[in-house]
Amino acid sequence: MLKKLGLIVRVKELRNKILFVLLMLMIFRAIAAIPVPGVDVTKLKSFFESNQLFGLISVFTGGAFDNFSLAMIGLSPYITATIIMQLLTMIFPKLEALYKEEGEAGRQKFNQYSRLLTVPLAILQSFGMIKLLQSSQVIGYLTVFQLLVAISAICGGTIFIMWLGELISEKGIGNGVSLLIFAGIVSRLPATFNQTIATWNPAKVPSYIGFALLAVLVVAAVVLITEGRRNIPVSYAKRIRGSKMYGGVSTYLPLNVNPAGVIPIIFALSIMLFPGMVASFFISSSVGWLASLSSKITQVFNNQGFIYATIYFILVLLFTYFYTAVTFDPKNVSENLQKMGGFVPGIRPGRPTADFLKLILNRVLLVGAVFLGLIAVLPTIIQQFSGVSTLTIGGTAILIVVAVVLETIRQIDAQLVMRDYEGL
Repeated sequence: MLKKLGLIVRVKELRNKILFVLLMLMIFRAIAAIPVPGVDVTKLKSFFESNQLFGLISVFTGGAFDNFSLAMIGLSPYITATIIMQLLTMIFPKLEALYKEEGEAGRQKFNQYSRLLTVPLAILQSFGMIKLLQSSQVIGYLTVFQLLVAISAICGGTIFIMWLGELISEKGIGNGVSLLIFAGIVSRLPATFNQTIATWNPAKVPSYIGFALLAVLVVAAVVLITEGRRNIPVSYAKRIRGSKMYGGVSTYLPLNVNPAGVIPIIFALSIMLFPGMVASFFISSSVGWLASLSSKITQVFNNQGFIYATIYFILVLLFTYFYTAVTFDPKNVSENLQKMGGFVPGIRPGRPTADFLKLILNRVLLVGAVFLGLIAVLPTIIQQFSGVSTLTIGGTAILIVVAVVLETIRQIDAQLVMRDYEGL
């Protein structure tokens, strides 16, 4: 580790990239501390402390949501726009060809469409959040001008953060969007430790020790699942062209245990947020049964009890299979292998290979889907049994942090290998 740090310091280009990333993260945290004009931030504190679902959303923005800052909705509109564009490739063949067949120029145009879609999504999401907080009597009445200023400020913050993420990806190390989400999660840790020390209770020492041990086990499990792969052997037939022979080698096709990453959790979290948001608009209705039903729905989806955890777990499982089906097509993989002269030993090329890949993928994916579901509901489980709140460092946050750290380390290693292969 010390040798690797020394190499990072000595390589000027790599050192400058890391310093650039740190500078962008500092700018991001500064934006997250600037409140939206015309809103009293102090009234929001008690609401987010009592509402666990919004507290979980605030974790991903590094506290920018409960501060009602320019970065209150973070990168969620951009992530949603990217997901929508990927799903649209299944509907529109021209869009799929643009993304997969036209090379780097096609992917740049595809990404530009995602950026343009981010703007209306940011407007809708910021307007919905403001109206939701107004219906909960957290924010007072806003004039039309104040509402337009607030929406413009929030959308501008989102677009600026999206630009910072792309700058990090282009000129720094790692994926910019992932690093910004990582910075938002990690920024909550000092405040959490200070709160734990301030509310220290000797009677809960066994709970604290058990929580620390469980956190270590969760990190180990996340690393295991994130790095876990099922290697499918692939052989290539020998081909002779002129006086040279090609092929005749054996390799493997890696299938990740968790190919969907944290996308299913983000999908499920968006769905879980929707019923509570809709119900909150009718909680003060003059119709008795509607107000009562809205109150019960809000209580179920805001208190994160057993029903909430069960629905959340099932949605994560379903979205894991759905997103993997969108991003990984066994038929295309088998066709590409056949075109390159590759085959799985003991399996005929073509349709039998696609069926075999699909069978293996479904078996491996079951482990990853169940793991993601358990990670998603882990804070609820721990809080029910120990009484210790884990929103800030819950399973989802740990999954994101570990995945980003592993990916960044791999990219740093790749940079070092290109410059000093013998030293490594």
